[in-house]
Amino acid sequence: MPLAACDEIAMPKTKTKAASAKIYAVLGSDEAEIKRVAAELATNLTPPGTGDFGLEIIDGAADNVDQAEARVSSAIEALQTLPFFGSAKVVWLKNVNFLGDDQKARSTAVQSALEELSELIDSGFGPGITLLMSAIDVDKRRSFYKTLVKRAEVQVFDRLDSSRGGWEEEALEIVQQHAKKRKLQFDDDALDLFVLLTGGDTRQIDNELEKIDTFLGKDRVVTAELVRELVPLSRAGVIFELGNALAARDLQLSLKLVRRLLDQGESAIGILLVAIVPTIRNLLLAKDLMERYRLPRLHSPFQFISAINRLPAEATGHLPRKKDGSINAYALGIAAQQTGRFTITQLIKAMRACLAANVQVVTTQLDHELILTEVVVKLLGEN
Repeated sequence: MPLAACDEIAMPKTKTKAASAKIYAVLGSDEAEIKRVAAELATNLTPPGTGDFGLEIIDGAADNVDQAEARVSSAIEALQTLPFFGSAKVVWLKNVNFLGDDQKARSTAVQSALEELSELIDSGFGPGITLLMSAIDVDKRRSFYKTLVKRAEVQVFDRLDSSRGGWEEEALEIVQQHAKKRKLQFDDDALDLFVLLTGGDTRQIDNELEKIDTFLGKDRVVTAELVRELVPLSRAGVIFELGNALAARDLQLSLKLVRRLLDQGESAIGILLVAIVPTIRNLLLAKDLMERYRLPRLHSPFQFISAINRLPAEATGHLPRKKDGSINAYALGIAAQQTGRFTITQLIKAMRACLAANVQVVTTQLDHELILTEVVVKLLGEN
């Protein structure tokens, strides 16, 4: 897997209010978060005291077109069937996997079945019946999705793309939300490290928080040392640690991590463009801003973000941006804490060395580890 395809974390991005019928949909690409939220909804929506009769679950995970059509038909039948006991029930079409853009979803039979379900949703069903749907990889161009948005209360949870600038801030918010539920308190350094090691993957976030929660017992404070001890150094973690080692001017550790990434099958060009170049670029940008506008070296990335936000527009026009157009300041804030170890001249030379290494990797037969080693040594070899 190429470095740029780091696993992605999820945030609810769409929420619309139901019209008349009680219809809820939990959708997106973050399977772990969808399952968690949908399960909570099913528990909360099921009428008290009805037991299994109050919740009818239809497995929406289909292997082929026939199964997908049958799942939709079962859901329609369930919505048209009165509750056995009491006056209410929930029909949960669970883990649907045929609303995307694959062969099953494109089939005429499945589209016809979904159109029938759409008509039922539009016309309404029994007042005591609630429909809950949970689905992954939904094609938002389809008419069925548009019906859901119009008629249902929709929550969309998409995985964060950790190869995209600015993902750290969204992931940090998610970690804080999940940690708060467990009453865990992260030190600033520990929180930054945990976010980058888990890469915004909600399943890994929950698993690692549970591990930390169990380890701490009554103590609720999470330190960076504890995160390093308990959270495994994944591929994304090695990339992060390499950036840290470069910024800390730790030559021996940097070379060791470069070798580890190569041994894991990562390409030299990937290591260069995803780990080394961004680190040097952010150090150079942060160093330039601090010297040009006399910004102090602050204790946390978010303090540096605040300082950047106070600068005039002409001072920040060249900075890397997120998809929404805002400055990708989080990585700059981390770099700003390490800039004292470098001069502007050293960082400019290092960027030129990266350019030369890029050309060598793609146009020559030189040993890739040797090329990367030379870049690292040029950056860290002189004080």
